[in-house]
Amino acid sequence: MRLTSARLRAALLAAASLTLVAAALPPAQPLGIGDRLFPTLGNPGYDVLAYDLSFAYRSNDAPLDAVTVITARTLEPLERVNLDFTHGKVAAAEVNGQPAAFESAGEDLVLTPRTPLPRGAALHITVRHTSDPRGRGDGGWVTTGDGLAMANQADAAHRVFPCNDHPADKAYFTFRITTPAGKTAVANGLPVAPAHRAAGGAGTTWIYRSHHPMATELAQVSIGDSAVVRRTGPRDLPIRDVVPAADRERLEKWLKKTPAHLEWMEQRVGRYPFETYGVLIAGANTGFELETQTLSLFERSIFTDTAYPEWYVESIMVHELAHQWFGDSVTPRTWSDLWLNEGHATWYEALYADGLGKYSLERRMREAYQRSDQWRAAGGPPAEPKAAAPGQKIGLFRPVVYDGAALVLYALRQKIGTAAFERLERRWVAEHADSTAGTADFIAMASQEAGTDLTAFLRPWLYGKTTPPMPGHPEWSGPKRV
Repeated sequence: MRLTSARLRAALLAAASLTLVAAALPPAQPLGIGDRLFPTLGNPGYDVLAYDLSFAYRSNDAPLDAVTVITARTLEPLERVNLDFTHGKVAAAEVNGQPAAFESAGEDLVLTPRTPLPRGAALHITVRHTSDPRGRGDGGWVTTGDGLAMANQADAAHRVFPCNDHPADKAYFTFRITTPAGKTAVANGLPVAPAHRAAGGAGTTWIYRSHHPMATELAQVSIGDSAVVRRTGPRDLPIRDVVPAADRERLEKWLKKTPAHLEWMEQRVGRYPFETYGVLIAGANTGFELETQTLSLFERSIFTDTAYPEWYVESIMVHELAHQWFGDSVTPRTWSDLWLNEGHATWYEALYADGLGKYSLERRMREAYQRSDQWRAAGGPPAEPKAAAPGQKIGLFRPVVYDGAALVLYALRQKIGTAAFERLERRWVAEHADSTAGTADFIAMASQEAGTDLTAFLRPWLYGKTTPPMPGHPEWSGPKRV
Protein backbone atom coordinates (compact mmCIF):
# COMPACT_ATOMS: atom_id res chain seq x y z
CA MET A 1 0.00 0.00 0.00
CA ARG A 2 1.32 3.40 -0.94
CA LEU A 3 0.59 6.45 1.19
CA THR A 4 -0.45 9.21 -1.13
CA SER A 5 -0.09 12.27 1.08
CA ALA A 6 1.62 13.55 4.20
CA ARG A 7 -1.79 14.36 5.69
CA LEU A 8 -3.04 10.78 5.18
CA ARG A 9 0.20 9.36 6.63
CA ALA A 10 -0.23 11.56 9.72
CA ALA A 11 -3.83 10.47 10.17
CA LEU A 12 -2.96 6.79 9.89
CA LEU A 13 -0.06 7.14 12.30
CA ALA A 14 -2.32 8.90 14.82
CA ALA A 15 -4.90 6.12 14.56
CA ALA A 16 -2.22 3.48 14.96
CA SER A 17 -0.80 5.17 18.05
CA LEU A 18 -4.26 5.32 19.64
CA THR A 19 -4.76 1.62 18.95
CA LEU A 20 -1.42 0.81 20.58
CA VAL A 21 -2.27 2.90 23.67
CA ALA A 22 -5.61 1.16 24.05
CA ALA A 23 -4.08 -2.28 23.51
CA ALA A 24 -1.51 -1.66 26.27
CA LEU A 25 -4.26 -1.29 28.87
CA PRO A 26 -6.44 -4.03 30.38
CA PRO A 27 -9.76 -4.67 28.58
CA ALA A 28 -12.27 -1.88 29.04
CA GLN A 29 -14.89 -2.51 31.72
CA PRO A 30 -18.23 -0.82 32.49
CA LEU A 31 -17.94 1.21 35.68
CA GLY A 32 -20.36 2.79 38.13
CA ILE A 33 -20.24 4.86 41.28
CA GLY A 34 -21.85 2.10 43.34
CA ASP A 35 -25.43 3.30 43.64
CA ARG A 36 -27.33 0.56 45.47
CA LEU A 37 -30.21 0.59 42.98
CA PHE A 38 -28.27 1.35 39.78
CA PRO A 39 -24.73 0.06 40.39
CA THR A 40 -23.49 0.64 36.84
CA LEU A 41 -24.76 4.24 36.54
CA GLY A 42 -22.37 7.14 36.89
CA ASN A 43 -18.63 6.96 36.47
CA PRO A 44 -15.79 7.57 38.91
CA GLY A 45 -12.86 9.86 38.44
CA TYR A 46 -14.31 13.10 37.11
CA ASP A 47 -16.89 15.82 37.73
CA VAL A 48 -18.93 17.15 34.81
CA LEU A 49 -19.32 20.93 34.79
CA ALA A 50 -21.29 21.41 31.56
CA TYR A 51 -22.88 19.63 28.61
CA ASP A 52 -23.30 21.16 25.16
CA LEU A 53 -25.67 18.93 23.16
CA SER A 54 -26.39 19.28 19.45
CA PHE A 55 -29.17 17.28 17.78
CA ALA A 56 -30.22 17.30 14.13
CA TYR A 57 -33.73 15.87 13.74
CA ARG A 58 -35.19 14.64 10.47
CA SER A 59 -38.10 12.40 11.46
CA ASN A 60 -39.11 9.84 14.07
CA ASP A 61 -38.01 7.13 11.67
CA ALA A 62 -34.35 8.12 11.56
CA PRO A 63 -31.59 8.51 14.15
CA LEU A 64 -30.67 12.07 15.06
CA ASP A 65 -27.15 13.19 14.20
CA ALA A 66 -25.64 14.47 17.43
CA VAL A 67 -22.55 15.98 18.98
CA THR A 68 -22.01 15.88 22.74
CA VAL A 69 -19.40 18.19 24.22
CA ILE A 70 -18.56 17.69 27.90
CA THR A 71 -16.55 20.06 30.07
CA ALA A 72 -15.30 18.40 33.24
CA ARG A 73 -12.39 18.10 35.65
CA THR A 74 -10.64 14.97 36.79
CA LEU A 75 -10.90 13.92 40.43
CA GLU A 76 -8.19 11.28 40.14
CA PRO A 77 -5.59 10.20 37.57
CA LEU A 78 -7.32 8.59 34.59
CA GLU A 79 -5.97 6.42 31.81
CA ARG A 80 -9.49 5.97 30.47
CA VAL A 81 -12.71 7.95 30.72
CA ASN A 82 -15.97 6.03 31.02
CA LEU A 83 -19.21 7.63 29.89
CA ASP A 84 -22.68 6.12 30.13
CA PHE A 85 -24.00 5.70 26.57
CA THR A 86 -25.98 3.21 24.52
CA HIS A 87 -28.53 3.13 21.65
CA GLY A 88 -26.36 5.25 19.38
CA LYS A 89 -23.39 4.82 17.04
CA VAL A 90 -20.18 6.70 17.72
CA ALA A 91 -18.28 8.10 14.74
CA ALA A 92 -15.42 9.88 16.51
CA ALA A 93 -14.25 11.07 19.92
CA GLU A 94 -11.75 13.62 21.16
CA VAL A 95 -10.26 14.29 24.57
CA ASN A 96 -8.73 17.73 25.09
CA GLY A 97 -8.61 18.38 21.36
CA GLN A 98 -6.87 15.12 20.44
CA PRO A 99 -8.47 12.04 18.85
CA ALA A 100 -9.25 9.35 21.40
CA ALA A 101 -9.79 5.65 20.95
CA PHE A 102 -13.31 4.52 21.86
CA GLU A 103 -15.06 1.23 22.51
CA SER A 104 -18.21 -0.05 24.20
CA ALA A 105 -18.27 -2.03 27.43
CA GLY A 106 -21.77 -2.91 28.61
CA GLU A 107 -23.70 0.37 28.51
CA ASP A 108 -20.49 2.43 28.83
CA LEU A 109 -18.62 4.28 26.13
CA VAL A 110 -14.95 4.01 27.10
CA LEU A 111 -12.52 6.63 25.78
CA THR A 112 -8.76 6.20 25.84
CA PRO A 113 -6.96 9.53 25.49
CA ARG A 114 -3.56 9.73 23.85
CA THR A 115 -1.89 10.44 27.18
CA PRO A 116 -3.10 9.71 30.72
CA LEU A 117 -4.87 12.50 32.57
CA PRO A 118 -3.54 13.71 35.93
CA ARG A 119 -5.73 14.48 38.93
CA GLY A 120 -7.24 17.98 38.80
CA ALA A 121 -6.88 18.33 35.03
CA ALA A 122 -9.32 20.12 32.76
CA LEU A 123 -11.25 17.63 30.66
CA HIS A 124 -12.89 18.55 27.36
CA ILE A 125 -14.62 15.68 25.57
CA THR A 126 -16.28 15.73 22.15
CA VAL A 127 -18.27 12.74 20.89
CA ARG A 128 -19.85 12.65 17.44
CA HIS A 129 -22.64 10.09 17.45
CA THR A 130 -26.21 9.26 16.57
CA SER A 131 -29.16 9.25 18.96
CA ASP A 132 -31.77 6.68 17.99
CA PRO A 133 -35.42 7.16 19.01
CA ARG A 134 -36.73 4.11 17.18
CA GLY A 135 -38.28 1.07 18.75
CA ARG A 136 -37.30 1.67 22.36
CA GLY A 137 -39.52 1.11 25.38
CA ASP A 138 -37.00 1.75 28.12
CA GLY A 139 -36.92 5.53 28.25
CA GLY A 140 -34.91 8.29 26.73
CA TRP A 141 -36.62 9.55 23.60
CA VAL A 142 -40.42 9.26 23.67
CA THR A 143 -42.23 9.23 20.35
CA THR A 144 -45.18 11.63 20.26
CA GLY A 145 -47.88 12.11 17.69
CA ASP A 146 -45.90 14.88 16.00
CA GLY A 147 -42.27 14.40 17.07
CA LEU A 148 -40.22 13.58 20.14
CA ALA A 149 -39.81 14.39 23.80
CA MET A 150 -37.45 13.11 26.50
CA ALA A 151 -38.25 10.98 29.55
CA ASN A 152 -34.89 10.13 31.09
CA GLN A 153 -35.87 9.17 34.64
CA ALA A 154 -34.37 7.21 36.21
CA ASP A 155 -31.62 5.66 34.12
CA ALA A 156 -32.25 6.63 30.51
CA ALA A 157 -30.39 9.85 29.67
CA HIS A 158 -27.48 7.75 28.42
CA ARG A 159 -29.86 6.24 25.87
CA VAL A 160 -29.94 9.72 24.30
CA PHE A 161 -26.45 11.19 24.77
CA PRO A 162 -23.10 10.24 26.37
CA CYS A 163 -23.04 11.46 29.95
CA ASN A 164 -22.28 10.79 33.59
CA ASP A 165 -25.81 9.50 34.12
CA HIS A 166 -26.31 9.82 37.86
CA PRO A 167 -28.05 12.67 39.73
CA ALA A 168 -25.05 13.07 42.03
CA ASP A 169 -23.20 14.82 39.17
CA LYS A 170 -25.23 17.88 38.18
CA ALA A 171 -24.05 20.22 35.43
CA TYR A 172 -25.11 23.14 33.25
CA PHE A 173 -26.68 22.34 29.86
CA THR A 174 -26.77 23.99 26.46
CA PHE A 175 -29.01 22.50 23.74
CA ARG A 176 -28.70 23.14 19.99
CA ILE A 177 -31.54 21.50 18.07
CA THR A 178 -31.95 21.62 14.30
CA THR A 179 -35.39 20.75 12.94
CA PRO A 180 -37.06 20.68 9.53
CA ALA A 181 -39.18 23.66 8.57
CA GLY A 182 -42.48 23.73 10.44
CA LYS A 183 -41.23 21.93 13.55
CA THR A 184 -40.63 23.71 16.86
CA ALA A 185 -37.92 22.68 19.30
CA VAL A 186 -37.93 23.60 22.99
CA ALA A 187 -35.56 22.55 25.79
CA ASN A 188 -34.82 23.22 29.43
CA GLY A 189 -33.90 26.78 30.35
CA LEU A 190 -34.26 29.87 28.23
CA PRO A 191 -33.46 30.67 24.59
CA VAL A 192 -29.95 31.94 24.00
CA ALA A 193 -31.02 33.72 20.81
CA PRO A 194 -33.97 33.65 18.41
CA ALA A 195 -34.33 30.55 16.28
CA HIS A 196 -32.37 30.95 13.06
CA ARG A 197 -31.87 29.24 9.74
CA ALA A 198 -29.58 26.24 10.09
CA ALA A 199 -26.21 26.10 8.35
CA GLY A 200 -26.77 25.34 4.70
CA GLY A 201 -30.38 26.44 4.94
CA ALA A 202 -31.61 22.99 6.00
CA GLY A 203 -34.26 23.82 8.58
CA THR A 204 -34.10 25.86 11.78
CA THR A 205 -31.72 25.78 14.74
CA TRP A 206 -32.95 26.47 18.28
CA ILE A 207 -30.55 27.11 21.17
CA TYR A 208 -31.42 26.93 24.88
CA ARG A 209 -29.34 27.10 28.03
CA SER A 210 -30.02 26.23 31.65
CA HIS A 211 -29.17 28.89 34.23
CA HIS A 212 -28.85 26.34 37.04
CA PRO A 213 -27.11 22.96 37.24
CA MET A 214 -29.26 19.96 36.36
CA ALA A 215 -29.19 16.19 36.69
CA THR A 216 -29.07 14.26 33.42
CA GLU A 217 -32.39 12.55 34.22
CA LEU A 218 -34.10 15.96 34.15
CA ALA A 219 -32.99 16.98 30.64
CA GLN A 220 -35.80 17.77 28.21
CA VAL A 221 -35.96 18.35 24.47
CA SER A 222 -39.33 18.61 22.72
CA ILE A 223 -39.67 18.57 18.92
CA GLY A 224 -43.07 18.81 17.31
CA ASP A 225 -45.89 20.78 15.74
CA SER A 226 -46.07 22.88 18.86
CA ALA A 227 -47.48 26.14 20.09
CA VAL A 228 -45.36 27.95 22.67
CA VAL A 229 -47.63 29.88 25.03
CA ARG A 230 -46.12 32.60 27.18
CA ARG A 231 -47.33 34.46 30.26
CA THR A 232 -45.81 35.64 33.54
CA GLY A 233 -45.92 34.37 37.07
CA PRO A 234 -44.85 35.75 40.45
CA ARG A 235 -42.31 38.58 40.18
CA ASP A 236 -42.65 38.46 36.37
CA LEU A 237 -41.25 34.93 36.17
CA PRO A 238 -41.40 33.82 32.52
CA ILE A 239 -43.89 30.97 32.09
CA ARG A 240 -43.58 29.01 28.86
CA ASP A 241 -45.96 26.18 28.01
CA VAL A 242 -45.44 23.87 25.03
CA VAL A 243 -48.57 22.19 23.66
CA PRO A 244 -49.77 20.57 20.43
CA ALA A 245 -50.69 23.50 18.21
CA ALA A 246 -54.07 21.98 17.39
CA ASP A 247 -54.97 21.90 21.10
CA ARG A 248 -53.84 25.41 21.98
CA GLU A 249 -57.27 26.84 22.80
CA ARG A 250 -58.66 23.67 24.33
CA LEU A 251 -55.80 23.49 26.85
CA GLU A 252 -55.85 27.15 27.90
CA LYS A 253 -58.17 26.46 30.86
CA TRP A 254 -55.35 24.39 32.37
CA LEU A 255 -52.37 26.45 31.27
CA LYS A 256 -53.68 29.61 32.91
CA LYS A 257 -53.70 27.92 36.33
CA THR A 258 -49.90 27.74 36.63
CA PRO A 259 -49.29 31.28 37.99
CA ALA A 260 -51.65 30.58 40.91
CA HIS A 261 -49.98 27.21 41.50
CA LEU A 262 -46.61 28.94 41.67
CA GLU A 263 -47.92 31.47 44.17
CA TRP A 264 -49.38 28.66 46.28
CA MET A 265 -46.07 26.79 46.39
CA GLU A 266 -44.02 29.91 47.09
CA GLN A 267 -46.20 30.70 50.09
CA ARG A 268 -45.20 27.35 51.57
CA VAL A 269 -41.57 26.77 50.63
CA GLY A 270 -40.16 30.02 49.27
CA ARG A 271 -39.18 31.50 45.96
CA TYR A 272 -39.34 29.36 42.82
CA PRO A 273 -35.75 28.19 42.23
CA PHE A 274 -35.29 28.51 38.45
CA GLU A 275 -35.32 30.96 35.56
CA THR A 276 -38.60 29.82 33.96
CA TYR A 277 -41.37 27.25 34.31
CA GLY A 278 -44.04 25.68 32.18
CA VAL A 279 -45.76 22.48 31.17
CA LEU A 280 -44.95 20.37 28.13
CA ILE A 281 -48.07 18.52 26.97
CA ALA A 282 -47.21 15.64 24.67
CA GLY A 283 -49.36 13.40 22.53
CA ALA A 284 -47.91 10.23 24.03
CA ASN A 285 -49.04 7.50 26.40
CA THR A 286 -46.17 7.28 28.85
CA GLY A 287 -48.05 6.15 31.93
CA PHE A 288 -46.44 8.91 33.98
CA GLU A 289 -45.84 12.64 34.23
CA LEU A 290 -42.28 13.88 34.72
CA GLU A 291 -40.63 16.84 36.45
CA THR A 292 -38.08 17.70 33.76
CA GLN A 293 -36.37 20.84 35.00
CA THR A 294 -38.24 24.09 34.18
CA LEU A 295 -40.55 22.21 31.75
CA SER A 296 -42.62 19.40 33.27
CA LEU A 297 -43.77 16.66 30.90
CA PHE A 298 -47.48 15.68 30.89
CA GLU A 299 -49.51 13.29 28.82
CA ARG A 300 -52.16 15.05 26.75
CA SER A 301 -54.86 12.70 28.04
CA ILE A 302 -54.53 14.02 31.60
CA PHE A 303 -56.08 17.27 30.37
CA THR A 304 -58.47 15.97 27.73
CA ASP A 305 -59.95 12.85 29.34
CA THR A 306 -63.09 13.99 31.15
CA ALA A 307 -62.90 10.97 33.46
CA TYR A 308 -60.31 12.85 35.53
CA PRO A 309 -61.90 15.30 38.02
CA GLU A 310 -60.60 18.85 37.74
CA TRP A 311 -59.30 18.87 41.32
CA TYR A 312 -57.28 15.75 40.58
CA VAL A 313 -55.69 17.24 37.45
CA GLU A 314 -54.73 20.39 39.34
CA SER A 315 -53.20 18.40 42.17
CA ILE A 316 -51.07 16.45 39.66
CA MET A 317 -49.93 19.76 38.15
CA VAL A 318 -48.90 20.88 41.64
CA HIS A 319 -47.10 17.57 42.20
CA GLU A 320 -44.80 18.15 39.21
CA LEU A 321 -44.36 21.80 40.12
CA ALA A 322 -43.34 20.86 43.68
CA HIS A 323 -40.63 18.67 42.19
CA GLN A 324 -38.90 21.77 40.86
CA TRP A 325 -37.89 22.42 44.48
CA PHE A 326 -37.83 18.80 45.67
CA GLY A 327 -35.87 16.67 43.22
CA ASP A 328 -34.73 19.26 40.69
CA SER A 329 -33.17 22.08 42.71
CA VAL A 330 -32.46 19.74 45.63
CA THR A 331 -31.46 16.53 43.86
CA PRO A 332 -31.14 13.11 45.53
CA ARG A 333 -27.57 12.07 46.27
CA THR A 334 -28.46 8.44 45.58
CA TRP A 335 -31.51 6.77 44.08
CA SER A 336 -32.38 5.37 47.52
CA ASP A 337 -33.09 9.00 48.46
CA LEU A 338 -35.94 9.06 45.92
CA TRP A 339 -38.46 9.29 48.78
CA LEU A 340 -37.31 12.87 49.36
CA ASN A 341 -38.45 13.74 45.82
CA GLU A 342 -41.66 11.80 45.54
CA GLY A 343 -42.69 12.04 49.19
CA HIS A 344 -42.49 15.82 49.13
CA ALA A 345 -44.21 16.18 45.75
CA THR A 346 -46.99 13.90 47.00
CA TRP A 347 -47.20 15.90 50.23
CA TYR A 348 -47.85 19.18 48.41
CA GLU A 349 -50.18 17.46 45.95
CA ALA A 350 -52.19 16.21 48.94
CA LEU A 351 -52.12 19.59 50.69
CA TYR A 352 -53.41 21.25 47.54
CA ALA A 353 -56.28 18.77 47.18
CA ASP A 354 -57.07 19.26 50.88
CA GLY A 355 -57.27 23.02 50.31
CA LEU A 356 -59.76 22.49 47.51
CA GLY A 357 -61.95 20.58 49.93
CA LYS A 358 -61.99 17.49 47.75
CA TYR A 359 -59.76 14.96 49.52
CA SER A 360 -58.65 15.77 53.05
CA LEU A 361 -55.00 15.32 53.99
CA GLU A 362 -55.90 13.41 57.14
CA ARG A 363 -58.11 10.98 55.24
CA ARG A 364 -55.41 10.37 52.64
CA MET A 365 -52.75 9.83 55.31
CA ARG A 366 -54.95 7.45 57.28
CA GLU A 367 -55.63 5.44 54.15
CA ALA A 368 -51.89 5.39 53.42
CA TYR A 369 -51.21 4.26 56.98
CA GLN A 370 -53.59 1.34 56.54
CA ARG A 371 -51.72 0.21 53.43
CA SER A 372 -48.20 1.10 54.52
CA ASP A 373 -47.13 -2.35 55.75
CA GLN A 374 -48.34 -3.88 52.50
CA TRP A 375 -46.41 -1.31 50.47
CA ARG A 376 -43.25 -1.92 52.52
CA ALA A 377 -43.51 -5.66 52.01
CA ALA A 378 -43.89 -5.22 48.26
CA GLY A 379 -41.42 -2.41 47.62
CA GLY A 380 -39.21 -2.05 50.65
CA PRO A 381 -39.22 0.82 53.17
CA PRO A 382 -39.35 4.41 51.85
CA ALA A 383 -35.60 5.15 52.17
CA GLU A 384 -34.45 1.67 51.16
CA PRO A 385 -36.67 0.69 48.25
CA LYS A 386 -36.24 -2.56 46.39
CA ALA A 387 -34.65 -2.38 42.97
CA ALA A 388 -36.91 -2.51 39.93
CA ALA A 389 -37.21 -5.84 38.16
CA PRO A 390 -35.08 -6.19 35.01
CA GLY A 391 -36.72 -4.53 32.05
CA GLN A 392 -39.21 -2.59 34.19
CA LYS A 393 -37.78 0.89 33.99
CA ILE A 394 -40.34 2.62 36.19
CA GLY A 395 -40.75 -0.26 38.63
CA LEU A 396 -38.84 1.71 41.27
CA PHE A 397 -41.70 4.22 41.43
CA ARG A 398 -44.00 2.28 43.76
CA PRO A 399 -46.61 3.55 46.25
CA VAL A 400 -44.11 3.33 49.12
CA VAL A 401 -42.05 6.22 47.70
CA TYR A 402 -45.17 8.32 47.01
CA ASP A 403 -47.93 8.15 49.64
CA GLY A 404 -45.74 5.92 51.80
CA ALA A 405 -43.07 8.61 51.91
CA ALA A 406 -45.61 11.43 52.34
CA LEU A 407 -46.81 9.48 55.38
CA VAL A 408 -43.31 9.83 56.85
CA LEU A 409 -43.58 13.61 56.47
CA TYR A 410 -47.01 13.57 58.10
CA ALA A 411 -45.58 11.60 61.05
CA LEU A 412 -42.72 14.07 61.32
CA ARG A 413 -45.12 17.02 61.39
CA GLN A 414 -47.17 15.24 64.06
CA LYS A 415 -43.99 14.76 66.08
CA ILE A 416 -42.38 18.22 65.87
CA GLY A 417 -45.40 20.45 65.21
CA THR A 418 -46.50 22.44 62.18
CA ALA A 419 -44.30 25.49 62.82
CA ALA A 420 -41.05 23.50 63.07
CA PHE A 421 -42.03 21.36 60.09
CA GLU A 422 -42.69 24.38 57.88
CA ARG A 423 -39.36 25.95 58.92
CA LEU A 424 -37.65 22.69 57.99
CA GLU A 425 -39.25 22.63 54.54
CA ARG A 426 -38.15 26.16 53.71
CA ARG A 427 -34.68 25.63 55.08
CA TRP A 428 -34.23 22.34 53.22
CA VAL A 429 -34.82 23.84 49.78
CA ALA A 430 -32.90 27.04 50.58
CA GLU A 431 -29.72 25.48 51.96
CA HIS A 432 -29.49 22.66 49.40
CA ALA A 433 -30.56 24.66 46.34
CA ASP A 434 -28.70 23.69 43.14
CA SER A 435 -27.08 20.82 45.00
CA THR A 436 -27.59 17.24 46.12
CA ALA A 437 -28.72 15.95 49.50
CA GLY A 438 -29.68 12.66 51.08
CA THR A 439 -31.65 11.04 53.84
CA ALA A 440 -28.99 11.56 56.50
CA ASP A 441 -28.96 15.28 55.68
CA PHE A 442 -32.73 15.45 56.12
CA ILE A 443 -32.64 13.68 59.47
CA ALA A 444 -29.89 16.03 60.68
CA MET A 445 -31.73 19.18 59.62
CA ALA A 446 -35.04 17.94 61.05
CA SER A 447 -33.28 17.30 64.35
CA GLN A 448 -31.87 20.82 64.36
CA GLU A 449 -35.28 22.37 63.75
CA ALA A 450 -36.89 20.17 66.40
CA GLY A 451 -34.16 20.90 68.93
CA THR A 452 -33.71 17.19 69.64
CA ASP A 453 -32.11 14.21 67.91
CA LEU A 454 -34.81 12.60 65.76
CA THR A 455 -32.71 9.69 64.52
CA ALA A 456 -34.40 7.13 66.74
CA PHE A 457 -37.81 8.43 65.65
CA LEU A 458 -37.19 8.73 61.89
CA ARG A 459 -35.13 5.62 61.17
CA PRO A 460 -37.99 3.16 61.82
CA TRP A 461 -40.26 5.30 59.63
CA LEU A 462 -37.69 5.39 56.85
CA TYR A 463 -36.06 1.96 57.10
CA GLY A 464 -38.43 -0.28 59.07
CA LYS A 465 -40.15 -3.32 57.59
CA THR A 466 -43.31 -2.34 59.44
CA THR A 467 -44.91 1.05 60.04
CA PRO A 468 -44.42 2.62 63.49
CA PRO A 469 -47.32 4.02 65.54
CA MET A 470 -48.53 7.41 64.27
CA PRO A 471 -47.99 10.25 66.77
CA GLY A 472 -51.27 11.76 67.83
CA HIS A 473 -53.33 8.97 66.30
CA PRO A 474 -53.30 5.88 68.52
CA GLU A 475 -56.57 4.84 66.90
CA TRP A 476 -54.76 4.27 63.59
CA SER A 477 -52.77 1.31 64.92
CA GLY A 478 -53.95 -2.24 65.29
CA PRO A 479 -56.12 -4.57 63.28
CA LYS A 480 -57.62 -1.93 60.94
CA ARG A 481 -54.73 -2.19 58.48
CA VAL A 482 -55.49 -3.94 55.22
